[in-house]
Amino acid sequence: MSRILLVRTSFGSADEAARIAHAMIEARLAACASIEPIRSIYRWQGTVETDDETAVLFKTTTDRAPALKAAITAQHGYDLPVIEAWEADVDPAVGEWIYEETASVS
Repeated sequence: MSRILLVRTSFGSADEAARIAHAMIEARLAACASIEPIRSIYRWQGTVETDDETAVLFKTTTDRAPALKAAITAQHGYDLPVIEAWEADVDPAVGEWIYEETASVS
């Protein structure tokens, strides 16, 4: 098995999620972005809120994760975007694909 990093965040709209996901793939900061609608319930500034959001799960490498997180934060519409990351085991062929697709191009 190969080790990759999964990075997840949510956005206020599907359009923002798709735009930023596309930019991260174009920049080779992630090899893949899976997008899905979610409903979030959270406390913000003393009030319990419920919102429809769009979650994005990025597949990347541990080396590219800091730049990916920084780029997401810079483009994100939220004041305090929650960006979660964790390692995952994947099939070696999948891991190779993710490392190839996130490698810098000369």
